[in-house]
Amino acid sequence: MKDEPTILASETSDPEDFDVSATTLDRAQKARLIRMARTSLGLSQGEFALRFRVSLGTLRDWEQARTTAPDFAVPYVRVIARHPDMVAAAIA
Repeated sequence: MKDEPTILASETSDPEDFDVSATTLDRAQKARLIRMARTSLGLSQGEFALRFRVSLGTLRDWEQARTTAPDFAVPYVRVIARHPDMVAAAIA
């Protein structure tokens, strides 16, 4: 991953900024989507994890972009955001 090409260069005047690769950007975008879906429902991480059967640690890792959410997670979260009660009933 360190050898991956940069798609967004760091701002040289900001010492805390860093180069961004495609993998890093993808991970950040997935994290943002998941966090926004959860917060739009007004749920804490614990409530979301319990209601939609996602490990709390996994959800935290995804939201903080420590790990990349797998491909199945993105459409699952999009369906949750649009139909939370239907999903909760289906997995209950």
